[in-house]
Amino acid sequence: MTRFTRRLTATAAAALIALSFQSFTPAHAEPGVNPELGGAPHITNIEKVNERWDKVSVYSAAMNKVIVNDVYKAPSSGAPTFYLLPGIDGGDNLDPGGSWAPGTKSWFGMTDIQGFFANRNVNVVSPLGGQFSWWTNWVNDASRQYQTYMTAELPPLIDAQYNTNGRNAVGGLSSTGGTAVDYAIQAPGRFQAVGSYSGMLNPSRDPGQIGITLMGGGVSADNMWGPGGGPLWIAHDPTLNVAKLRGVAVYAAASNTGDVGDVDRMPAGSGNFTGGMIERIVWESTRAFADAAAAAGIPITYVARPTGSHTWGLFESEMQESWTTTIGPALGVG
Repeated sequence: MTRFTRRLTATAAAALIALSFQSFTPAHAEPGVNPELGGAPHITNIEKVNERWDKVSVYSAAMNKVIVNDVYKAPSSGAPTFYLLPGIDGGDNLDPGGSWAPGTKSWFGMTDIQGFFANRNVNVVSPLGGQFSWWTNWVNDASRQYQTYMTAELPPLIDAQYNTNGRNAVGGLSSTGGTAVDYAIQAPGRFQAVGSYSGMLNPSRDPGQIGITLMGGGVSADNMWGPGGGPLWIAHDPTLNVAKLRGVAVYAAASNTGDVGDVDRMPAGSGNFTGGMIERIVWESTRAFADAAAAAGIPITYVARPTGSHTWGLFESEMQESWTTTIGPALGVG
């Protein structure tokens, strides 16, 4: 371990604690369990925001609750689908004093999804909710079965409703970056391309960091994949399972400095200590994943950005770059 890595690990807890305490009180409750719904997964409602943008409510049988999904429809039928996972806050603002409406601290609220994908023949789908869930399946919480939702329940419903071609990609930011890559490992064939935008790609290396983050939401990481470093942590670690990604188009990026830059779209002279520290942590994780991929002979697109401080500006830039370099070509869309 290098001196830089040791120093980073020693200070990681402080940065993650700061992030978690900023993110303690939910802005509003997620849609809850409705025992009257029942049955197989199905669409319960579609609200049209505009001609291309729908809000699609889907009943998850695995969790017995309804998940709302933003959907930006492709201009033509027979298109693939690009899923974008929310961050630790599930699309809500959890920071004191924030002014975002519920569900708008999300891909559709914080980035130019409509502008970037306006002339690209792809359906873009982003689920909301799942605060402090890592968007994975939890062993001790039946209300958190998000991997099942994303890999088995939601895609067939989107395929049928929007007449897709059945080809899919998924990307995630920060806490869900590694999850997006893990989906391709856990559900082979479901996703032809994956993208990690400043994500944690070796979670079993230091489960304590993830545990601190989840503590901010009042939940224990032991209820997610069992005791830290155990078999499920290893099974869900993209770095340790990188060989299972052969044939999947993979993009992984992070900033190797954590320094604020133009990409962050912050006021001149702004600092972002916590974001910068987190970004350096996830860069170490992303680099470890890239090294493991190279050792296993798995081709990936790995980008170490010179600036970026774990902001929506950075995540959007990484997502757009992943589309043009990796995900769009894998889905056959320019």
